[in-house]
Amino acid sequence: MSYVGPDFDPPQPRRSRRRALTVALAALLPGALLGWVLYEAVGDPGDGDASGTAAGRPSATTPTISGTSDDKPPGPTPATDSTAAGPLQGKVVVIDPGHNPNNFQHTSEINRKVNIGTNWKECDTTGTSTNDGYTEAEFTLDVAHRLRTLLRKQGATVKFTQDGDRSWGPCIDERAEIGNKAHADAVVSLHADGAGAGQRGFHVILPAKVNAGAANTGPIVTPSRDLGERIAGSFVRATGSAPSNYVGDGTGLVTREDLGGLNLSTVPKVFIECGNMRDSKDAALLTSGAWRQKAARGISEGIVSFLRG
Repeated sequence: MSYVGPDFDPPQPRRSRRRALTVALAALLPGALLGWVLYEAVGDPGDGDASGTAAGRPSATTPTISGTSDDKPPGPTPATDSTAAGPLQGKVVVIDPGHNPNNFQHTSEINRKVNIGTNWKECDTTGTSTNDGYTEAEFTLDVAHRLRTLLRKQGATVKFTQDGDRSWGPCIDERAEIGNKAHADAVVSLHADGAGAGQRGFHVILPAKVNAGAANTGPIVTPSRDLGERIAGSFVRATGSAPSNYVGDGTGLVTREDLGGLNLSTVPKVFIECGNMRDSKDAALLTSGAWRQKAARGISEGIVSFLRG
């Protein structure tokens, strides 16, 4: 039934109910017939698949957006995570979520030694966990997803070294190679520590100057330090966490030459140990979704600051 609006016609003399019904049916039948014809032509929207399509066509009422901010790549970027514009447009960031949730089922594979330039080390490890069983691998993937969403909103292209979609690994040398092959403008490896109780706080690990075998960090030492310092500063501001009280002399910065992921990198790269999973106070933070969002924001802001110069 159509409504003619406020300027409706004045009341007319009353007609018989039979005549009114006849007029109404005469008006409705053509519309109903047209609706049936259209229905037969395009099909019932409810006959398609679960994504809201009919016979392979998008539904008029259900947008077909592939994936969400937490989906595993590959796949198109959702409209809410568009990388079409933003201060980091054209920049590539590789996020390296430390360890893999499935590593514990593949101990022989991850114990295989790989060459990191200065020496040989295990391909990977299982990582640590809180006393209640919340694993480092779970933590790093969660923060990685949050970080990816924030960076995409800034226009960056974001790649993962793994998204829990592999049976194990990748090995530390392959993790470095993923960032190198992507020609990443910045790489951040996410971790949480497994130190003793009472040892608290975060620290960012920087590459030492190494030139041995396949390792040559000379070109990336300075930009990596810049990246690490910016992440450390923004991490304090975003989370309120203090720098580590057991390494780094209170600076939150540590330089190491024994990490394959840093030694074999040819692009600016740092590790961040976001806290100590074996300390009850740090564990309470690491297991909090709200705190992990703050951690992701702090890391993101440091990366944005670095890439914008």
